[in-house]
Order: sequence, then C-alpha cells, then structure tokens
Amino acid sequence: MTRVGVYEAKRQLPRLIDAVAKGAQVTITKHGVPVAMLVPAAGARCVALDAVISALQAFRKGRSLGGRSLRALIAQGRR
Repeated sequence: MTRVGVYEAKRQLPRLIDAVAKGAQVTITKHGVPVAMLVPAAGARCVALDAVISALQAFRKGRSLGGRSLRALIAQGRR
C-alpha cells in the first residue's frame, strides 16, 4: 500500500488513479496522519489487453457486412 501526502496526491492524481485502476491502494495522509484512501471501485475489473483482443477476434468470426463495403455503410449512416 502506498502512502502519499495531500499535496503530492493533488499533484500526482492522474498517476495515482492509474495505479488504483490496476489494483493498488493509496493512503492519503495529512501531516503524516491517514485521512483518506484511494481503492479500486467495487465491481471494477481490470482485463488484460490480449484477453480483450481475443474476445473481439472471437466475436468477429462468422460475421460479415452482408456484401457491403465499410465505406458504403459509413456513408449510409451519415445520411
């Protein structure tokens, strides 16, 4: 578990949020006394990139655009 002061937490919030999203827990202190914790949200899950790619590839199998080109479908959606 990482401990960080309030000022440092304010300066480094995006980095701390990234760490928490990966499962880390961060304790925020004020004058050395713990005052808050950053923890992953309940129900949030981190999925490995290669697992996402594999799932997308499996989803694509057996699906087609019905003989149309992607460009034609985009143009149709813009009308």
